[in-house]
Amino acid sequence: MLSPSLYETDFYAWTQEQATLLRNEQWSQIDLQNLIEEIQSLGKQQRQELRNRLSVLIGHLLKWQYQSGCRSRSWLATLRIQRLDIAELLEDNPSLKPYLEEALRKAYLKGVELAVGETDLPKRTFPVECPYSLPEIVDYDFYPGEPCKLVDESEQ
Repeated sequence: MLSPSLYETDFYAWTQEQATLLRNEQWSQIDLQNLIEEIQSLGKQQRQELRNRLSVLIGHLLKWQYQSGCRSRSWLATLRIQRLDIAELLEDNPSLKPYLEEALRKAYLKGVELAVGETDLPKRTFPVECPYSLPEIVDYDFYPGEPCKLVDESEQ
């Protein structure tokens, strides 16, 4: 029976070992199969990060629009932070831009669930498809629904 590999028993130590082997060009000692898997996983994590941030942003846009009486500085901060984080993620990973439309479709479903869970509004309150365009969603100045003093006050 084979003993467990460092990859299975101490992932952090494995990453450090692989980095050292790469740096020292010790190609024959590299755990190629697991290294390939981890590199692919890193790409998937970036896509997941984009979907997660879009989900939170969309959920808060829905809350902002459909529960306007409950708007708060916290909601405003969440909208702004998610937009900044999405912009930064896309700046660091420009090849994710073609994925945005697909990510938006997936993120909208989770955004609705977030809005339902945090507002107690029934799911049927929200449109089946995202009511906001991608440019609106990431626009730092876009806030759906009635104008809000919170936005104006925060600009001062």
